[in-house]
Amino acid sequence: MRMPKEKYDPLDPRRCYTIMSAEEAAGGKKSHWAELEISGRVRSLSSSLWTLTHLTALHINDNNLTRIPPDIAKLPNLVYLNLSSNKLRSLPAELGNMVTLRELLLNNNLLRVLPYELGRLFQLQTLGLKGNPLSQDILNIYQEPDGTRKLLNYMLDNLAVHPEQLPQRPWITLKERDQMIPTAVFTVMCYNVLCDKYATRQLYGYCPSWALSWEYRKKGIMEEITSCDADIISLQEVETEQYYTLFLETLRDRGYDGYFCPKSRAKLVSEQERKHVDGCAIFFKTEKFSLVQKHTVEFNQVAMANSEGSEVMLNRVMTKDNIGVAVLLEVNKDMFSAGMKPPQERQLILVANAHMHWDPEFSDVKLIQTMMFLSELKSIAERASDSVTTGSPTSDPSSIPIVLCADLNSLPDSGVVEYLSNGGVAENHKDFKELRYNECLTNFSCNGKNGNSSGSITHSFQLKSAYDSNLMPYTNYTYDFKGVIDYIFFSKTHMSVLGVMGPLNSHWLIDNSITGCPHPHIPSDHFSLLLYIKTHTAGDAFVFGIILPL
Repeated sequence: MRMPKEKYDPLDPRRCYTIMSAEEAAGGKKSHWAELEISGRVRSLSSSLWTLTHLTALHINDNNLTRIPPDIAKLPNLVYLNLSSNKLRSLPAELGNMVTLRELLLNNNLLRVLPYELGRLFQLQTLGLKGNPLSQDILNIYQEPDGTRKLLNYMLDNLAVHPEQLPQRPWITLKERDQMIPTAVFTVMCYNVLCDKYATRQLYGYCPSWALSWEYRKKGIMEEITSCDADIISLQEVETEQYYTLFLETLRDRGYDGYFCPKSRAKLVSEQERKHVDGCAIFFKTEKFSLVQKHTVEFNQVAMANSEGSEVMLNRVMTKDNIGVAVLLEVNKDMFSAGMKPPQERQLILVANAHMHWDPEFSDVKLIQTMMFLSELKSIAERASDSVTTGSPTSDPSSIPIVLCADLNSLPDSGVVEYLSNGGVAENHKDFKELRYNECLTNFSCNGKNGNSSGSITHSFQLKSAYDSNLMPYTNYTYDFKGVIDYIFFSKTHMSVLGVMGPLNSHWLIDNSITGCPHPHIPSDHFSLLLYIKTHTAGDAFVFGIILPL
């Protein structure tokens, strides 16, 4: 999820002052001030200054300060800091932690060097350095066109990165596996890898350019994937060329096969551009699963086919080219525990993967794309059920276990998650934004147009999120946004979660001043999800299990 950056207007140098009268003060009038100016040839600063955490602007120019204490970083809301015309010979490295700064004025001091940590001030628009005896190499960069940005980038790219290793993410055991029941065990991973064309300094200005490069990040991404060693892997934001030259090639050597489809725009661009269109991929270990079917769901095509004359459906939903993919897998017989009799019927599992539209202003589109996807998965499951239970009068899509992995770009309290978890949402849900969708939305309800008198759009899958109960405080971690938007859902009538991989230690992120991801140690802005789950089917006492690696 990428949030638009706030607009910043520089402070008016002609500041206005209003002095409260004695009468106003006596009458209980409250003052509100976010700026502070200290003047009078001050030589040192009181420690009580660092308690004024509400400050957004601090003017301490034209004094006799020879040093600025590291405690200045305790003012987390400063947007403007003027230290000009003092006698500063050095700056504290902690200044680089003040990432809200937009203006930093250091003119007319005695600075010969600058801490490389200043490169972390990715939102800084004005850096005043005139009148300092700085080294020529620094001045050469600073005096170039757009010199402030180039100098900050130079310092960030040359800033030493510590520590060298990430702490291990914990395994959270939720339920013990019953060893007496025939079990086929497997792990499932869901991971948005952040494709190369989105990994820009404009979006991720806090990450060094060398750590944003694909050549660097791809090593960390593949290490994350291969170290988890999941039996089923669902990836989002996989570039077409990288799917074939990196992901498929590497994972085939490790015993996987895969299915991939790029976003719908791939059909409309040149062959060269098509290489860089991203999409969704599913990989599975061939020693455990056999591919039965593969499917792609193009949401713009489904929107066009079900628009029912709705202009908002055509203008808002059809214009987004997100896609979903699904593979129907047969569980190989030799997956069952030694000495246990495998089931007689073919055991199928439907694995689905999708990446919904990103913009927070389009909650209606995300919800409709999710409805479309489940509607299409229902059709796939019905046909699959027919193939398993030949002679049955009615095909039951709920007889096929489903695992749904997705970057839903939606928070846990969204209509999307409510729809998936509760089996439906009201037609007038707030996420539809009171837009005129009603007629076409009933096409995606499991009750259909003629059987939907409840005023709700429903689905027939009984799904549960694997990461319930706030097991993960965030799956997407950037400066602008930190929250849960990635999910693994599963058929709760067939499966129960035995364990999940927990979050990265939040104290480590804070202690190491990780403004956001990607980071030299974290190759994507998303964290991967990994599951341990088991599934029951009617008839045989058959269980799928997703277990934690040893």
